[in-house]
Amino acid sequence: MGQQQGREQQAGRQQAQDFARIERALAYIRENFRDQPELDDIAAAAALSPFHFQRLFTRWAGVSPKQFLGYLTLDRAGSVLDAAYDAGLSGPSRLHDLFVSFEGITPGQYKDMGDGLDIRYGIHQGFLGEFVVALTDRGICGLQFVGADGPDAALADIRRRLPGARFREAQGETWAACESVFGAARGDPARPLRLWYKGTNFQIKVWQALLSIPPGQLVTYGDIAGAIGQPSAARAVGSAIGANPIGLLIPCHRVIRATELFGTSYRWGTERKLALIGWEQAQRENRAGATAGMT
Repeated sequence: MGQQQGREQQAGRQQAQDFARIERALAYIRENFRDQPELDDIAAAAALSPFHFQRLFTRWAGVSPKQFLGYLTLDRAGSVLDAAYDAGLSGPSRLHDLFVSFEGITPGQYKDMGDGLDIRYGIHQGFLGEFVVALTDRGICGLQFVGADGPDAALADIRRRLPGARFREAQGETWAACESVFGAARGDPARPLRLWYKGTNFQIKVWQALLSIPPGQLVTYGDIAGAIGQPSAARAVGSAIGANPIGLLIPCHRVIRATELFGTSYRWGTERKLALIGWEQAQRENRAGATAGMT
């Protein structure tokens, strides 16, 4: 492992430790948001003093806890898909502040390619906690965040989707593949991401619609259904979103219920979803402020 990679992975471990406290704080906020909890109470839920919690939170999010909570509102939701989706999704495209190209494979096409696919996987840590990423020669085929049941369960979910493949651990290779997401190279156009995923025709259509949602924006299940030309299929859209094989990179976290944000489910935890929604909005506004400062 090179020195730069070692430093980045050490930074990832620190970010994951920070996120564990952020996650506890967000769980407290979600349970008590109607009472508008004070900073002291939120900090106590994270087992920190208000001073240390404020410092940790600002280091992780780039904004204060008060600013962050302001981002977690339904008034930030709205249909932003029509123009983006109608413009087409041919890659590589600038999607959610990362340069991404993608290839959707239907089950029939995958069968024609044959079993025995070589898949490399690695277990890493980043600003959203621990995650498992899986990689083929065609691109990233799986990204699962680790929950209470541990990394083996996350890896088992990826294996279940690609039962005929050969899996082998390759930490260095998988970190290099996602460095432009979780490392210092985030958003570097010279380090584009390739996604390779298997799904039904309907699932692939939904996942590609997700890729058109700009960072810091929220849409509803109905918005997605309308964007793919099936406005009555919101429930089926929800099922397809729940089957997303590549967390974060296919941004299912940007889809919410029309009437509720704090109760919106997320397969990798509601707190992680809230963290992502607020974090992306903070990054968006920080970039806007930096751009304004240069003019």
